[in-house]
Amino acid sequence: MTADLPVVVIGAGPIGLAAAANLHNRGIDFIVLESGTTAGAAVREWDHIRLFSPWSQLIDPEAAKVLAEAGWSEPDPRRYPTGGTWASDYLQPLADALGGAVHYGATVTGVAKRGRDLIVDSGRDDAPFTVHVDSAGGEQRIHARAVIDCSGTWSGANPLGGDGLPAVGERAESQRITYRVPDLQDHSIRARYAGTHVVVAGTGVSAKTALVNLADLDGTTVSWLVRRPTTGNAFGGGENDELAERGALGARAQKVVESGRVDTVTGFRTAAVETQSNGQLTLTSFDGESVPDVDEVIVLTGFRPDLSILTEVRLDLDFVLQAPRDLAPLIDPNVHSCGTVYPHGAKELAQPDAGFYLAGMKSYGRATSFLAMTGFEQVRSVVAEIAGDHESAARVELTLPDSGVCGGSGLFDEAEASGDGGCCGAPAGADVATP
Repeated sequence: MTADLPVVVIGAGPIGLAAAANLHNRGIDFIVLESGTTAGAAVREWDHIRLFSPWSQLIDPEAAKVLAEAGWSEPDPRRYPTGGTWASDYLQPLADALGGAVHYGATVTGVAKRGRDLIVDSGRDDAPFTVHVDSAGGEQRIHARAVIDCSGTWSGANPLGGDGLPAVGERAESQRITYRVPDLQDHSIRARYAGTHVVVAGTGVSAKTALVNLADLDGTTVSWLVRRPTTGNAFGGGENDELAERGALGARAQKVVESGRVDTVTGFRTAAVETQSNGQLTLTSFDGESVPDVDEVIVLTGFRPDLSILTEVRLDLDFVLQAPRDLAPLIDPNVHSCGTVYPHGAKELAQPDAGFYLAGMKSYGRATSFLAMTGFEQVRSVVAEIAGDHESAARVELTLPDSGVCGGSGLFDEAEASGDGGCCGAPAGADVATP
């Protein structure tokens, strides 16, 4: 019987562990598969970054119940942890409290319906899922009644190339290109960027963090590549932002840029990375514009989901965002210029193969406006649906902090939306509490 099988959760990050906590509290058997060696392995890769969401927004309610039973002391809800603190003081204790159901070093290589590839209809609805796993013990096949994919998008950094593919020469110069916010508190990393010409590509919170940090390095020249024709609302809503730390970061970045310590190049969509005779780099745009004499490039242009493990699962994804089709209209920046996010849960996240759900950052595909709180509500609804509590699953409620700005990332050559700095409509989404 499929009902006797466990639910498999892919990923032991903030949303995967929240899903596990919901399953635990409902008495549903589950297994969490984490490719890393610890809980929150991806979060630990940006352990030096302080989140712009306070502890009060970073702890799942059901997870708090599990931790309370284990004698955990909740941190000050008003404080802002770093990624490292979030992982060590919350995610790891939560995983420990969930016990042996959390498996580390377990890399999911594929998900399918047992004995059926993508094209087989016969008996598909009644067949359990088979999750293919590689671990130190060898290959495993785990049968599951349902699968919740919370594997995130951290491994899928977008390239520098302005058309969504690596620019010519981008791979060849990989030693001088990074896709993460550098930890300038590390002396060796600080030395790498000090006194050099650094290009930062991107306009999100990660890019703003990098601009602020690099501006403090003596002798470092910073060029900021912006794909849009203007910087527009790239600095966020400032004092209008209901996440105060996010607004403050934007204000600091704007001050740095306007001080002249950063050279802003707008309308620049990178086509090629070329090596000069002196060993430095030249970045060339599709329009023929160039930024020469570059030593280092920091690419912070967002992330995309890795769908390679899901080739045998029937998915219904939006062709633009690569997010669940019913969710995409709620988060598409081409449609909602304010990043408006309405309540959503199991109904929007479910896929054609019944019992399979995308949740967390991966559910947003290429969209960026994601908060941990969004994921917590997603998995609460999904687990309720798996448990047969359809009323609870349908009762989704979500109120997110307003970003205080208009203008979606889908804008290309069009003028930015105008306004007085407030948002255009309903409560706005926010960038996930990551770097």
